[in-house]
Amino acid sequence: MNNFTFYSPTCFVFGRDTENQAGSLVRRFGGTKVLIHYGGGSAVRSGLIGRVEASLAAEGIPYLTLGGVQPNPRSGLVYEGIDLCRREGVDFLLAVGGGSVIDSAKAIAAGTVYDGDFWDFYSGKRIEKALPVGTVLTIAAAGSEGSPDSVITREDGMFKRGASGDAIRPRFSILNPALTQTLPPAQTAAGITDIMAHLYERYLTNTKEVEVTDRLIEALLLTMIHEGPRVIADPDNYEARANIMWAGMMAHNNSCGVGRSQDWNSHNIEHELSALYDCAHGAGLAVTMPAVFTYVMDHDVMRFAQAAVRVWGCQMDFAHPEVTAREGIEKFRAFLTSIGMPRNFAELGAKEEDIPALVRALCRGDGRQGSISGFVTLDEEDCAKIYRMMI
Repeated sequence: MNNFTFYSPTCFVFGRDTENQAGSLVRRFGGTKVLIHYGGGSAVRSGLIGRVEASLAAEGIPYLTLGGVQPNPRSGLVYEGIDLCRREGVDFLLAVGGGSVIDSAKAIAAGTVYDGDFWDFYSGKRIEKALPVGTVLTIAAAGSEGSPDSVITREDGMFKRGASGDAIRPRFSILNPALTQTLPPAQTAAGITDIMAHLYERYLTNTKEVEVTDRLIEALLLTMIHEGPRVIADPDNYEARANIMWAGMMAHNNSCGVGRSQDWNSHNIEHELSALYDCAHGAGLAVTMPAVFTYVMDHDVMRFAQAAVRVWGCQMDFAHPEVTAREGIEKFRAFLTSIGMPRNFAELGAKEEDIPALVRALCRGDGRQGSISGFVTLDEEDCAKIYRMMI
């Protein structure tokens, strides 16, 4: 196990009707003027924004609103939010929505107090200072409600890149599983896929002797395998929603990733798909991960075989561990298909003729030097082969 520092100060408030505590939590964490950041009209029509506004009013806290966050959140709205916060003297960001809204709020929070272009943080500069952020989560998926991470798409070039820093970990996150019960099945399934991706990206490690975090990841993957089909069959199953919501946070606050190298190549490869085609991130990951896993499997067959046995219930073939490893990958693919996720480029709306452009953006775009690194270092030829495996 590697040396590590783990700092996770977020206060989590979990359960029914907890969104009504937003105002008191903003007050507790020092907010005196709030920007409520949200996505589309559903948050307004459902009454959620109204309940959040009422909780702020009850505490005497003034607020502004900025909606319009899209899936795969865009840099243009971030710049708009930064200007608004500076002009109006906002000192607290309250994100009401899923990962896209939270990531956009984090970018605004960092950019408001930074003299340069906020995109510097999405080009490798670590975030050291930001306005405080709170969240009211409506989608269990990205895990941004507990993480130090944010992903934004820059519209100039359509590059999708990430930034990180403990300064953007939310001060509080309100998690009411009932808020996710109205999600369409495809969005629920995409969230489940994203959660499992966050777990697998940490599981694929070159660090030895990390049994504690291996077992934590395996337990959370088993939870998703159990709860995923239950919630697809019964969207109103509050207990299944609750377990998925908490698993989503645990999957990405990095408690499962400390002391070990991590992968993230599947995420990097998928980011170009969702940037170009605007597909759901989880849907893109469902197509990307089995291809990546199959391509890199020989790098550490026993790691994939271990997951196959411990998570997917495969029998270990000691004479031919690659058979077990491959069976585990195929069981993962079958699970994703069973909850309604796509299997290939065609189902994503992606096109074979776009592969050269995808590879250029992935390996050369926005300052990259011809490869991506993680569990395995992948060059342009590797990435092109992986994209072709998805056709």
